[in-house]
Amino acid sequence: MDQNSRLEEIYDPAEDTFLLLEAALLEANISDSAIEIGCGRALISCELAKKVKSIIATDINPHAVRLAKDRGINAIRADLFRGLKARFDLIIFNPPYLPTTIEEKLDGWINFAFDGGENGKDIIYRFLEQVKDHLSPEGRSLLLISSLNGFEEIREKARAEGLIVKEVAGAKFFFERLSIIKIQSVNNNTKY
Repeated sequence: MDQNSRLEEIYDPAEDTFLLLEAALLEANISDSAIEIGCGRALISCELAKKVKSIIATDINPHAVRLAKDRGINAIRADLFRGLKARFDLIIFNPPYLPTTIEEKLDGWINFAFDGGENGKDIIYRFLEQVKDHLSPEGRSLLLISSLNGFEEIREKARAEGLIVKEVAGAKFFFERLSIIKIQSVNNNTKY
C-alpha cells in the first residue's frame, strides 16, 4: 500500500483534534508520562512530546501506528488499553463518537475513527471502564465528547466507574457541540 492509500485510512485532523490538542497543551506538565489513545496521524502526540517527560501513542489502526513511528513517536497497536499495564499521568483520547448504524459503517480501517456504535457511546463507555486502572495517583485524562453522545449520560457512567468529570473546554461546530472533559479517579486528591 502506498503512502497516499495509507493516509486515506487514517483520520485527518479536524476541529475535534485541534480542540483536544489545545486542551492537552494547557494540561501537560514537563513531569508527565503521557499516552494518546487512538493517535490517528499523531498530531497531538508530536506536539505533546515537546511538553512532557515521555509519551506513547496507540491506535487500533496499523497504518496510524506506522505513521506515528515514522514521525518519531513510540507507538504500539492496541485496542484502547489492551496489553498495557502501565499507569500514566496524562491520558488523551479523541474517541470514535459518531452514532453509527450497520448501513453507515465505512470500509477499511478508517471506520475505527468514526464508528461509536449505534448510540455513539460504545467506545467511550469501554474507555471509562478501563481508564481508572491506567491513571497514576495524580493522573488525569482528557476525553473529547460530542453533544451527540449525551454529556449527562457520560458523566453518570463516569461516576459509576469511580471517576470525577469536569468540562474544561468546548466549542460549537456544525451540527454538534464538542466538549473536552477532564477525568480523574475519585481517589485522586487533586482539586479542580
